[in-house]
Amino acid sequence: MLNKKSVDDINVKGKRVLVRCDFNVPLQDGKITDEVRLVSALPTIKKLIGDGGKVILCSHLGKPKGTPKPELSLAPVAVRLSELLGMEVKFAKDDNVVGENAKAAVAAMKDGDVVLLENTRYREEETKNIESFSKDLASLCDIFVNDAFGTAHRAHCSNVGVTKFVDTAVVGYLMQKEIDFLGNAVSNPKRPFVAILGGAKVSSKISVINNLLDKVDTLIIGGGMAYTFMKAQGEEVGGSLLEADYLDYAKEMLDKAKEKGVNLLIPVDTVVAKEFSNDAEFKTVKRGKIEPEWQGLDIGEETSKLFADAIKDAKTVVWNGPMGVFEMSNFANGTIAVAKALAEIDATTIIGGGDSAAAVNQLGFGDKMTHISTGGGASLEFLEGKELPGVAAANDK
Repeated sequence: MLNKKSVDDINVKGKRVLVRCDFNVPLQDGKITDEVRLVSALPTIKKLIGDGGKVILCSHLGKPKGTPKPELSLAPVAVRLSELLGMEVKFAKDDNVVGENAKAAVAAMKDGDVVLLENTRYREEETKNIESFSKDLASLCDIFVNDAFGTAHRAHCSNVGVTKFVDTAVVGYLMQKEIDFLGNAVSNPKRPFVAILGGAKVSSKISVINNLLDKVDTLIIGGGMAYTFMKAQGEEVGGSLLEADYLDYAKEMLDKAKEKGVNLLIPVDTVVAKEFSNDAEFKTVKRGKIEPEWQGLDIGEETSKLFADAIKDAKTVVWNGPMGVFEMSNFANGTIAVAKALAEIDATTIIGGGDSAAAVNQLGFGDKMTHISTGGGASLEFLEGKELPGVAAANDK
């Protein structure tokens, strides 16, 4: 169990608080096109304002690779945050992030004021976790709060390095939720515990499958990676996505599931198409019956029923990765069926970021899930049982 100090365990009145947020929002012509990440950050920010802290926000945006790129400035975020908070968020416009503007803005702060620093990745030290930038960031604050789960699996200056130079480092509400649900649900789940893994590649989920087989009662495999498991059992997969290098690994996992008494399910029928396109001719075939010139792009209806049945009595479900090519309407039905099944059960339902989070939100099932992770890569590493540097760096209770 991970037990980290959070914003509820500290007194910030009159103190300068540096908060690492995840404001990595999509921008089009300087306009924010999706503000979920800004809205998600508000509870922690409001709590610190309400407690009389001097709140200094920082985040990266995109990949400027250590050079200031005007189109990746956080200026539009300051404008929108001011509107969302109903108060001015002062933007410290320094290409070196901690420069004259930031120092002056912080020096002039009163309790409850908010300042936003420029994109932390304008400094090339950020992603290399070089001490000089960590010290610059620490020089602005008395307390550090990490609320950016999306980068928790990376050791950068603004989430890990800075903690070496401040006395108090805690997590915000968003991070706390991720630790509670993703970290602790997997290490100590209410049973039956079911994991659903999809997405294109077995190779990117190797350690996840391995780690979850030690913990789950049922493991469901869909998406492109299912074909490697079918082939490992000698079944025909036609022109479907196949990672030939991972056939032995898939066999090993099938054996491990048997040995552990884990119910491992793979699709019993498949929606196949002549080509990778929504306009392609398509049909549903039984497992092992995919012809050479056809490729599997979604799970079939029988599989959707099988998977929904397997979830029905679960008490904890973790889902990472779509069941098919859900961006194409003809091949989205499997993903929709799983989302629906999850929305209808009485269980802790955790969506592990990335494509599955996008799918659940696009399909309108977001509010029916217990927790939707804000970090794709970070949530995968959590499911692998890895220690995340951004979580580890916070003070223990």
